Amino acid sequence: MNSLQWGSLYYLIIHLSAIRGSKELNSTSLQCQENSSQSELNSFLWTLERDPPSYFFGTIHVPYTRVWDYIPLSTKNAFRNAENVYFELDLTDGKTAAALTNCKMLSDGITLSDILSKRLYRRLTRYMDYVKKQIADWTGKEQRGRGIKTDYYSDYQYRAIVGSWQRMKPVWLMLLLNSLTESDVRLFGVPVLDLYLSRQASQWNKKIGAIENVADQCEPLNQLNQTQVIFALDETLRHHEQQRKKSQTMPENEELISHYNCGDLPSILLRKSTIRVDLNSVEDGGQSEMAHQVDDYFRQKLLYNRNQIMAERIEQLLNNNPSQSFFFAVGAGHFLGNNSVIDKLISKDFPIKHTRPESIIPNHSNQDSRYMPAEFSQLDSSAIINQQYIQTIKKLDQAATIR
Repeated sequence: MNSLQWGSLYYLIIHLSAIRGSKELNSTSLQCQENSSQSELNSFLWTLERDPPSYFFGTIHVPYTRVWDYIPLSTKNAFRNAENVYFELDLTDGKTAAALTNCKMLSDGITLSDILSKRLYRRLTRYMDYVKKQIADWTGKEQRGRGIKTDYYSDYQYRAIVGSWQRMKPVWLMLLLNSLTESDVRLFGVPVLDLYLSRQASQWNKKIGAIENVADQCEPLNQLNQTQVIFALDETLRHHEQQRKKSQTMPENEELISHYNCGDLPSILLRKSTIRVDLNSVEDGGQSEMAHQVDDYFRQKLLYNRNQIMAERIEQLLNNNPSQSFFFAVGAGHFLGNNSVIDKLISKDFPIKHTRPESIIPNHSNQDSRYMPAEFSQLDSSAIINQQYIQTIKKLDQAATIR
């Protein structure tokens, strides 16, 4: 799963966690400005009040440069002080990455043309051709400024992002469609927030772990029945086709990032649907029922069931290591709403409280000052975007010149 698809999965989880009247965060207004001082914003950090303390940070799976400046200092200091950092998955592990890629692909010899209607497959092909042209437009000017031929670059970037979409399982293609936004494509290659934190933890010699395995994330998606998943894919594609006609490029992800930066996810989440279909406009009662079934399935399998598994594994880690400090960085949707991971741990008598952005995070009593980490790495997006791809493109350019 590339970072764009993971971000779309995060969006789905966030929607499922939205509960009216949630009291976990003091929501800011819809007029929140992203240039507000951090003291006026909220945070997605919770603290387990014991000695040493442990922390729970709700992340967002988007390029870290989109949100880093709005993450309060208290959250960054909590990360700095913790001895152990745990994520949903260990994204730096090669076997994990290979397993994620494998789980989203159809069996050998099978393509989407074998399981989708001819009409739906043709629509997908036309839309992907449109996306390829858009990627060239979105990235062309910047790459020409770097002295790189844009035809090579856009073609390689398209293949890197979209891959062999014809061999993807329909549910994973649905997630991919939701992730193809201009801003995300422009920043392709910039690590998502979770991966950035993982790399930072590695640089600081922290112990890195995962509270889930690949099957925990893959199986709920892959077990959706074929009729429902093809319906969800069809409606998702229809949504993006309509946006294309309106010359819009899926503003939902941008809105999500803005509300995350303002500490105000619930206000946008309450009016979203898991699949991109307006239930009020669906005249066919069967389609409306199908949409609700898909929504209910994802809520149970991707949110509630995984919350239970995460809470149990976190509880075990905390109980087995009472003298160590942990920083759990998990998609914010798992910490929001009823039946969240936080709710389940509090029910087990863990004293967990929401941490305001201006809170002071003390150094832990067992923190060895010799290993206090340096400052966070300041990664220049222009320096890290697609370096491997740029080198490859230059080789292709040289080969073309020789021919």
